[in-house]
Amino acid sequence: MIDDQTTDADLDTMARGGIRAIRINLTNAGQTDPAIARQRFQAALKRVEHRDWHIEMYTTLAVISGIRDLVQASPVPVVFDHFGGAQAALGVDQPGFADLVGLVQSGKAYVKVSGAYRSSMRPDYTDVKPLAQALTAANPDRIIWGSDWPHPHPEAQQGHPLNEVTPLYQIDDGRLLNLLPTWAPDAATRKKILVDNPARLYGF
Repeated sequence: MIDDQTTDADLDTMARGGIRAIRINLTNAGQTDPAIARQRFQAALKRVEHRDWHIEMYTTLAVISGIRDLVQASPVPVVFDHFGGAQAALGVDQPGFADLVGLVQSGKAYVKVSGAYRSSMRPDYTDVKPLAQALTAANPDRIIWGSDWPHPHPEAQQGHPLNEVTPLYQIDDGRLLNLLPTWAPDAATRKKILVDNPARLYGF
C-alpha cells in the first residue's frame, strides 16, 4: 500500500520491480463521496505525474462523474476497473455511464472489462454485453480485459485481520474469457483488448 510514509525511493524500487500504477480502491472501502475521491485522485497524481505510471481506480459511476474534469486534465493515464462500477441490470442509460463512455471516447480513460460477475447478477453474465459493446465502440484502444483473479470477496473479509486469507468467489475464468468474443466479435479488436492495449499501458 502506498501512503504518506512511502518515499520516492520506495516508489523507485517498485518501478524497478515492474509496478506501473497506483490503485485507488474506493468501492471496497465503501467510499462514494466524490469530494473524497477528488482528494485521493489529486494525492495519487502528485506521486505518479513524473513517472511512467498510471492511476487505476475501483469506484462507482457517480464518483467518475464527480471527478470527470480531473481525469480529462490528467497528465497520466487513468484506468477504471470493472466496467467503471456500472451495473448491467441498469443498462447503458444508467446515470454516469455516458460520462464514462465520454472519457473512453476522448482517450482520457481506459476501462477494464473485467470481473463481469461484479456487474451482473445473472449466472451467465449475458446482461453485461451492452455495457462492454458500448465501451468498445467508443474507443477500442482504451479497453482492457481482465479476469479479476483470484476473485477477492470483500464481504468475506469484513471482521477478519488484514493478514488473514479469507474465502474467495468461486469463478470460472475460462467462462469469463469466453464472453469476450460475444462482446467483441472482431478478431482485430480482441487483439487490441488482450494484447496491444495492455502492452502500451504496462510497457510490456
